[in-house]
Amino acid sequence: MSPIVSIIMGSTSDLPVMEKAAQLLNDMQVPFEMNALSAHRTPQEVEEFARNAQGRGIKVIIAAAGMAAALPGVIAANTTLPVIGVPVKGSVLDGVDALYSIIQMPPGIPVATVAINGAMNAAILAIQMLSLADTNLAEKLAAYKEGLKQKIVKANKELKEVHYDYKTN
Repeated sequence: MSPIVSIIMGSTSDLPVMEKAAQLLNDMQVPFEMNALSAHRTPQEVEEFARNAQGRGIKVIIAAAGMAAALPGVIAANTTLPVIGVPVKGSVLDGVDALYSIIQMPPGIPVATVAINGAMNAAILAIQMLSLADTNLAEKLAAYKEGLKQKIVKANKELKEVHYDYKTN
């Protein structure tokens, strides 16, 4: 089984955030790989990874980075594959620095960007992209989204049972 999604992080310190993406891909039975590559510490390896990803069967790349957050952009500059950036919350600017670094890409080098620490949404977006050509995965995604809906329907029913003297519904 070869990976079709690649999760790349600037350092293994990003793993607690990126585990949510890995878990969802795993639950949806989407083959993926995980690697740590740094745009600043291992720039040649990042460029080589990006240039060779499509040839290895990768279809979507999820790239997480904090602080200067160059990793998603450097990857996007070296591939035609879709790149989804996950800004990682840091200790100084709470991830806003990473968010701005990832979303402010020059014309021609897009990086789809999710919320700070939004790894799960990155995985969902990757699955949505893959679902365009995979009806089995599209069905799993539809079931997943229906499950989200049912959680809210159930929660709303449970809220109706909560009693307050002045609550009218």
